[in-house]
Amino acid sequence: MTTQELVAAGLQLPVMEAFYTIQGEGRFSGHPAYFIRLGGCDVGCVWCDVKESWEAEKWPIISIEEIIEGALAYPGRLVVITGGEPLMYNLFPLTQLLKEKGFSTHIETSGAHPFSGEFDWVCFSPKKFKKPHPSIYQVANELKVVVFHPSDFDFAETHAAQVNSTCELRLQPEWSRADRFTSEIIEYIKKRPAWKISLQTHKFMDIP
Repeated sequence: MTTQELVAAGLQLPVMEAFYTIQGEGRFSGHPAYFIRLGGCDVGCVWCDVKESWEAEKWPIISIEEIIEGALAYPGRLVVITGGEPLMYNLFPLTQLLKEKGFSTHIETSGAHPFSGEFDWVCFSPKKFKKPHPSIYQVANELKVVVFHPSDFDFAETHAAQVNSTCELRLQPEWSRADRFTSEIIEYIKKRPAWKISLQTHKFMDIP
């Protein structure tokens, strides 16, 4: 198989970086986790803090066995697959092998592509820049909407109405506008207790 065919099959993937750290956001904030950041994204958020991940061609293509070998070097058994936009790729082979090795598998995604993979936790963070694929709504465990503009509250409710009934709902201030929106988010959630606040605790604590 050619490299292109191997990537299409999910047997090799472009990896921007992989690192062991502390999860800073959402339900599993505070847990040690091995992050696998895949290269490539076609969503194009204007406030993205990892725009260097957008071009898949910039990053080395690595076999899933080598990716997992990196994760096995650390004691934690929680893996978070992120990007970029990880659902640009077939994630079944990677997640199946991770689970065979005893890992809990999580994903952080905009949901802009068809869902693939075997995940224990799906964090769905929709973006206005590209409409989510319908397959994400029933598998999402956590809906995390980043608040960058006042219209994002209505945007959040639109997606909350489509996820499954057990999905956790979170609003997160965009880091550069936290001073502007944190107080609004607090008041919004006090009136709508189905929602919770998500904070980027790794940035407050300067956790790399």
